[in-house]
Amino acid sequence: MLFLAGGCLRLTVLAIPPVVPMLHADLHLSETGIGWLSSVPLMMFAIAAVPGSLLIARFGLIPALIVGLLLNAIGSALRGALPDVAVLYVSSIVMAAGVSIMQPAMPPLVRAWFPKQIGFATAVYTTGLLIGEILAAALTIPLVLPLVGNSWRLSFVFWSVPVLITALIVAVCAPRSSAANIIAPPNRRWWPDWNRPLIWQLGLILGSVNATYFVANAFLPDYMIADGRPDLISSALTALNFGQLPASLIMLGLAGKLVTRPWAYASTGALSLVGLVGMLTSHGVWIVVWAGLQGFAGALTLVLAFALPSVCSAPDDVHRTSAGMFTISYSCAMVLSVLAGWLWDTTHLPVAAFTPAVVCALTIIALAPTVKRAAMQTG
Repeated sequence: MLFLAGGCLRLTVLAIPPVVPMLHADLHLSETGIGWLSSVPLMMFAIAAVPGSLLIARFGLIPALIVGLLLNAIGSALRGALPDVAVLYVSSIVMAAGVSIMQPAMPPLVRAWFPKQIGFATAVYTTGLLIGEILAAALTIPLVLPLVGNSWRLSFVFWSVPVLITALIVAVCAPRSSAANIIAPPNRRWWPDWNRPLIWQLGLILGSVNATYFVANAFLPDYMIADGRPDLISSALTALNFGQLPASLIMLGLAGKLVTRPWAYASTGALSLVGLVGMLTSHGVWIVVWAGLQGFAGALTLVLAFALPSVCSAPDDVHRTSAGMFTISYSCAMVLSVLAGWLWDTTHLPVAAFTPAVVCALTIIALAPTVKRAAMQTG
């Protein structure tokens, strides 16, 4: 269930990038418009993370997870209901609200179900998340679109079905013995302690990873067109997302050992920087290769960042720390996604859209030393 729920965190979100050229044609969206569309989920991930913490505190992890899955599925399907930009934005808000409720539930579930294997369990649901990204990015163009008559609207409906099925599985199969303890947590607090440096450290690290990832997915299709290789759009998106899977599998065995090691974050940040520079200084197939490296580096940091709230917080406080971390991280990612589109439109230089991602890689490197101190202070 951790694996399936992890997949649903991104499956519907990543259904957008493969159909960006169709949205340009049908809805006449500019690059700034695409930047706003890609930032809608990030905005809701930030806004609704704390209400998600409240939902968890009042009703428990399992009910919150089910509500999030249902909103995710319904919002995704509604995105294709009407050929109107406003409907696309509103339904994307509903979908993203569901995901934002799910996200702060995952670290406490990991802590509750696998208290002695936090790194491993985090890597399990992160692997599901990454596979969800890969499936949406890799299969939409060659498989899903032909299956639904080349309709980008029906492709959104298609990707909502697995999310609905996962909601049913969780409702029927969630371990009742564990859920009974989680539904009535001893700590009813839900508002994050914004004065804790830990929340800001974790938020900025995860925000840098998320911003880099969402900027790359949003603008890589048009970047390939600007490079004169529209035929490589699917390959580039697949490489960016599939490149994350080997990293997640590696982290199944290593995350527990590396989660509080500063050098691990410095190394993954540096590797991300190398991948970005390679993408922006090469052409054709080489962009695909460097995109794969960028995805690999980002996934390494992502698994470590997701595990930090469970490692650095008390068991009954993980949901609050997670909500604060997600609020900060996705606020950063939202602002930088819009900034990326604005930079492209203003400068008319495709490479300018990836400047915020380069800054994010440097931020991860700069914040690496704070990880060990945060864990020691919590201990």
